[in-house]
Amino acid sequence: MGLRLFNTMGRTMQDFTPITPGFVGFYGCGPTVYNYAHIGNLRAYIFLDTLDRTLSFLGFGKKHVMNITDIGHLTGDADAGEDKMLKTARERHESVLEVAQFYTDAFFKDFDRLNIIRPDVVCRATEHVGDMIELIKRIEANGHTYMAGGNLYYDVTTYPNYGDLAQLNLDELRAGAGKRDVVVVDENKRNPHDFVLWFTKSKFENQALTWDSPWGRGYPGWHIECSAMSMKYLGEHFDIHTGGIDHIPIHHTNEIAQSEGATGKKWVNYWLHNEFLVIAKDKKTAGTDAADKMSKSSGNFLTLTSLIDKGYDPLDYRLFLLGAHYRKQIYFSWEAMDGAKNARQALVQRVAKLAQAAGGKAALCPEKHYAKGEAAKTEGLGGKAKNYLEEFRTALENDLSTPVALSLLQKAVKDGSLAAAEALELVRRMDSVLGLRLAESAAAALDVPANAGAAAHADDPEAEAINALVAERSAAKKAKNFARSDEIRDQLAAKGIVITDTPQGPVWERTAQKK
Repeated sequence: MGLRLFNTMGRTMQDFTPITPGFVGFYGCGPTVYNYAHIGNLRAYIFLDTLDRTLSFLGFGKKHVMNITDIGHLTGDADAGEDKMLKTARERHESVLEVAQFYTDAFFKDFDRLNIIRPDVVCRATEHVGDMIELIKRIEANGHTYMAGGNLYYDVTTYPNYGDLAQLNLDELRAGAGKRDVVVVDENKRNPHDFVLWFTKSKFENQALTWDSPWGRGYPGWHIECSAMSMKYLGEHFDIHTGGIDHIPIHHTNEIAQSEGATGKKWVNYWLHNEFLVIAKDKKTAGTDAADKMSKSSGNFLTLTSLIDKGYDPLDYRLFLLGAHYRKQIYFSWEAMDGAKNARQALVQRVAKLAQAAGGKAALCPEKHYAKGEAAKTEGLGGKAKNYLEEFRTALENDLSTPVALSLLQKAVKDGSLAAAEALELVRRMDSVLGLRLAESAAAALDVPANAGAAAHADDPEAEAINALVAERSAAKKAKNFARSDEIRDQLAAKGIVITDTPQGPVWERTAQKK
């Protein structure tokens, strides 16, 4: 049917037609590197990775650009609050650039743990201030700016389409131009929605990083960064811009106004936004107003390291996110993480069994890497495998429907009517998009001695999950991760399951009713 995407601009599903046939340029808002990314932040990058992988799967060439904001982002998106970078630098007694480098490295460590493909271009704001100044000059020349209080502002009433993305009413904005809302901090603004392009009067003493400009020595506003860097690497008109839904009303709305105010033409064709990750305090609050959005400002957040310390693999979290559509809120709980962990372990064990049936570990190694569009081709597959792959493709083409795509993978590995080698080929192709490293994990599982007593538990409804935990315990012991090994032993013991290590491998048995 061809790729269809939900475009936030207009709030409709639309057929995707790239500007250049066969090639996609897309930009995703990256992190402000003043703290660790929390797992809610990381949802945006799993979504971006899914888009990146899907485009390659469907045969598109692509250029993925992402920024690193290391200057100019205030704690409030609307030019209010304190500079996030300065605040952290002061607390850590380090320079802004040292803080930025530390948290950039931490961010990409999380990327690698989650098996996220690095963008084709990663651009730092501090390295592109000259591009920002040149873009602001164009905006000014087109009559969209005014100076007040030493800062250069964008006058939103000069841009007729301001607010289209967020579905704001420009007439109402004009009507409020002379008013001062109680939440407006900057009295220099003619309109509460106007925003700063260039600060020459710092809100703080001893601003760490400043540059010379036609408007005085200072630093850029946050919004201009993304416009300048995306245009530098993708041109003045490109295909897709992504971000979290919190970017819609201010950041992305302002990006459009300044970009199109500079060029006089359409900037981006498709706007894609992912929903929030929400913390459910308990089972009863999941899906209700009592659940909270994860945020650093409230202190209500978990990092990926927090999950690892609890005994979860980062790929458990990746599977958890793929189980929900990117435009739907997803409710985090430890019970949900347990479910994702068990589901991934079951997948790995099934893939390992398929490999054993197809000739052993050699059926998984080396891992296969597909050229663009190759994984989606059905030539050489049997009828049933071909149907699975076509349904998988259809799910992705339907606005990146990962829940359906994941369920098809889970169904395929359980389908006994598929030859083992053919099922493994489906796993490889589907996982080139889902990114769960199933072949790699299954190969590692085959290196661990099998549970010698597994056959005796064929009728146990929990046998598969228990075998997966036993295998993980063996792998943890082999890696000298004794804390994790002991944790698994205690987890099984709480269910009345005792493990005995033998020369042939670990054997387990039930000694009491499970709790």
